[in-house]
Amino acid sequence: MAACSCTVIPVASGLYYTGASIGVAFIILWVAPAANVLALIYTGAILGTKMVLSRIVSALLMAFIVGLVMVLVFERKPKESLLKAGLKAEVGERIIPKKYLILIILILFSLLSPNYLVRSGPYWHKVLVWAFFTFIMFIYTVTNIPKEKIIDWLRETWWFVRLIFPFLLLGVFIVGIIGKVLPEEWIKAWLGGKSLSASFFATLIGAVSYFATMTEAPFVDTLMKLGMGKGPALALLLTGPGISLPNWLAIAKIFGVKKALVYIFTITILGTLVGWFFGNFVF
Repeated sequence: MAACSCTVIPVASGLYYTGASIGVAFIILWVAPAANVLALIYTGAILGTKMVLSRIVSALLMAFIVGLVMVLVFERKPKESLLKAGLKAEVGERIIPKKYLILIILILFSLLSPNYLVRSGPYWHKVLVWAFFTFIMFIYTVTNIPKEKIIDWLRETWWFVRLIFPFLLLGVFIVGIIGKVLPEEWIKAWLGGKSLSASFFATLIGAVSYFATMTEAPFVDTLMKLGMGKGPALALLLTGPGISLPNWLAIAKIFGVKKALVYIFTITILGTLVGWFFGNFVF
């Protein structure tokens, strides 16, 4: 799933509020932007096989620990399942109707095909691919999905837009200011080598900065050419697309401040330790 730290929030929150464990929701919230297939391919092309393998292993390990921490802290009793809530499906009934499954596939094609099918060339090529699959999705929806269901989906989508978009704009604005006032000399001095402090500072930069998926690899490559260590580079590769200041604000609004604080603190600690470990014992 090619997603940044903000676009994955509706997916994770949708899973959580329809009955999924908080551990599952936050695993999706972390691993989708931190280790999606497209970003991994791009990372390998720019930074090499060893770095991309390290990113895969560390992202999955961090995902397991994040899910475990969130469950231990916030899910002291099992969440009531849909079955216990009296929504038990009849024997032989599909979990999801075929027409909805087809719609989900069409939505995924609409969202992901521009990045996966168009790797080079003018940006409007991506727009054409997106428009093509979106048109097919629209025709299928209006001819196969009940009008009442479409209206419900649109209402829920608008609720997410109103909830997330203002915080996204605010966070990106603040990050832009920080990016302009942060001296380049500071990066050279504090992110070089393989110390624990270097990994911590790299994690902090990644934690507050907003990276659209795939943009983190060329950014890290540039910093490495300026003297950034490989361990801190891995920490930034993970936390850059995985979390961001807009992501903090949106998570706090949707999941609650306590869950956001525990999640960000856990990711910061794990990112620092992963950068230090790989910098000293792997690279």
